[in-house]
Amino acid sequence: MRRVGRRFGGLRAVADVTLEVKPGERRAILGPNGAGKTTVFNLISGEFPPTEGTVELFGRDVTYQPARLRARAGLSRTFQTSRLLLGLSVEDNLYLAVLGARRGHLLPVRLPRLERQIRERARGTAEAIGLADRLGTLVRELSHGEQRQLEVGMAQASSPKLMMLDEPAAGLSPGERHKLTDQLLALDPGMTLILIEHDMDVALRVAQWVTMMHDGRVVAEGSPAEIRSNQMVHDLYTGSRYKQ
Repeated sequence: MRRVGRRFGGLRAVADVTLEVKPGERRAILGPNGAGKTTVFNLISGEFPPTEGTVELFGRDVTYQPARLRARAGLSRTFQTSRLLLGLSVEDNLYLAVLGARRGHLLPVRLPRLERQIRERARGTAEAIGLADRLGTLVRELSHGEQRQLEVGMAQASSPKLMMLDEPAAGLSPGERHKLTDQLLALDPGMTLILIEHDMDVALRVAQWVTMMHDGRVVAEGSPAEIRSNQMVHDLYTGSRYKQ
């Protein structure tokens, strides 16, 4: 992102944001509510274009490219509010995630070989995220923690180059947060990860580099250790238990 801004009418949600994330990097974007974090995510994923500035993905200018083409190029993401298909099984949700990333639409005819490959990928992902024994379970019957696991699994099911997670630990118990952290640490090291997270224990354990936002602007960047000891970050957001 180069000097990116976004306005919604008279509201300037993001202003002059420059952000560079390297291949394979683990990046956390932190900040209080209203800081502009999710707007930045939406600008990267193509939910809407910036008002000013440019966005480059995998070496190509995608500033005005639609989200579906960015997904096909290797970007996947989750959202603050669940977009799971509650009336379908765990396996079918993962199946559709793989199919959507590969094709961008449903198949007009069923191709047995492709169907088998996608089903195998869906089941392998379920095993990787600890839901192999829940393949046939309707998503509405999963616990909140299991649904969050599934959302991350759907994002990683297509083996994306870049995975973006918007507050994956929201509403989780301490044990579920620990399981999620282990799930993120076990991701393919070649996959780039950008994470928005209010749980500092999760974010600072997973991230290699941290970007701090406030009022739509980047106000600090650094390693997890540098962010923990940054007085401005402490004053804005974290509280005393993260101060060294």
